Amino acid sequence: MADQCCGPSLDQTQAVESRYGAAAHQQEACLCTPVAFDASLLKVIPADVVERDYGCGDPTRWVQIGDDVLDLGSGSGKNAFICSQVVGENGSVIGVDRNDDMLALSRAAAPVVANRIGFANVRFVKGAIEALDAATASGSPLIASASVDVVLSNCVLNLVNPSARVTLLDNIRRVLRPGGRVAISDIVCDRPVPLRLQQDPELWSGCISGAWLEEAFLADFRALGFEQVGYADRSDTPWRVVEGIEFRAVTLTGVLPGS
Repeated sequence: MADQCCGPSLDQTQAVESRYGAAAHQQEACLCTPVAFDASLLKVIPADVVERDYGCGDPTRWVQIGDDVLDLGSGSGKNAFICSQVVGENGSVIGVDRNDDMLALSRAAAPVVANRIGFANVRFVKGAIEALDAATASGSPLIASASVDVVLSNCVLNLVNPSARVTLLDNIRRVLRPGGRVAISDIVCDRPVPLRLQQDPELWSGCISGAWLEEAFLADFRALGFEQVGYADRSDTPWRVVEGIEFRAVTLTGVLPGS
């Protein structure tokens, strides 16, 4: 698997936890790029959930009716609640997040959204997205193997320490059924990020320092066996330029071979 370095000594988890915990209580504009979502799907979602969603794309556009969806790093729950309406009563959505403040926000909104749309098909579980195989109290993994049709994520994979990327990607592959799909919105860069920048907690938690190299991101999903891998969306203009390195928003899509 392609990688930029041996990984930062920064306590990356704490940097992300602190920033996103605060952002669950008060909106932080610096954590997101402007994205237009289907306004009709936002009407039933509480305003605080919409306002405190931080992403760089709209991976929900690749979800279909009847899908069982896994949302990695579900945050405030906005993407999960959009998916709940798209998949309908016969589909389901699981959001995974490790931040207690974000989980409190999404879980409080779940019954409100369910009441407004007429059915409940969303649940939020606490866990690290790179550890979907972690054992629960019952002994079963957090997310069962071959249990979902779509894995989506919105600007979260870059927050995972590079040392855990192999496990993260293997788990994404593991939980998908044959023919399963991915729709991953994230930030990529055109040159390797120096270790010095990877040790900056502000840049790391701000979706900069952990960015994948643009070509490596595609290559890593192809190496997992995904087909039709490509960027369904890619911003022409960089989101940010830091020390000459261009960082831009993309949405990667791919499909596993069927059974």
